[in-house]
Amino acid sequence: MATASMVLSDDSRLSRIDRNFLKLERLLALASGLAVFGLMVLAVVSVSGRNLFNSPLPGYVDWIEQAMPLIAFMGASYVMREGGHIRMDILVGRLRGRPLYVVELITTLAVLVLMLLLVWGSWAHFQRSFDFAAPMWSRDSSMDIALPIWPAKLLAPVAFGVLCLRLCLQVWAYLRAIRTGQAIAVPLIADAAKQAQMEAEQLQPDTETDKDAQ
Repeated sequence: MATASMVLSDDSRLSRIDRNFLKLERLLALASGLAVFGLMVLAVVSVSGRNLFNSPLPGYVDWIEQAMPLIAFMGASYVMREGGHIRMDILVGRLRGRPLYVVELITTLAVLVLMLLLVWGSWAHFQRSFDFAAPMWSRDSSMDIALPIWPAKLLAPVAFGVLCLRLCLQVWAYLRAIRTGQAIAVPLIADAAKQAQMEAEQLQPDTETDKDAQ
């Protein structure tokens, strides 16, 4: 299940790299969100055109196909950093300290190997579609308005590559945590009391903002 988590920071090199890399992850997540919003606008235009003018937006499905990798993959690294992915923590949630970090290191390494394979496979898939000698550099195109497919196929290895860098940072962080006993730059699962406190803080008004408004 998805649980609330928190990421600790300090003045170490690892933490500084983590915070700087987070800026890139937020930009990619923002791009993913804007793509969702853009598809919503296209849906309104297409449905309105069909109902009012009997003329839906040409290539609507083609644009959906182009945006799917952007929506599905670009925010994955940000969610990994924040610990927002769905996970089964029935057993892991009972661990504390170095045993927890060892288990997290093993699972993170397993995910890293999987993502490296996906980078390799998705890049090969992109190469089969891209061709400098072909029109619009594409060997294939969408069915309706003939959009080149290679930009959408390129998004997958790019997003997976960013996620691999995040996983490498987390491997470094868990190795450091095993040595020092303190974890930074990785999502820490909050217990029930901490989750309740975090949720209560989100609902409380910002007192400083209220004072400024007054």
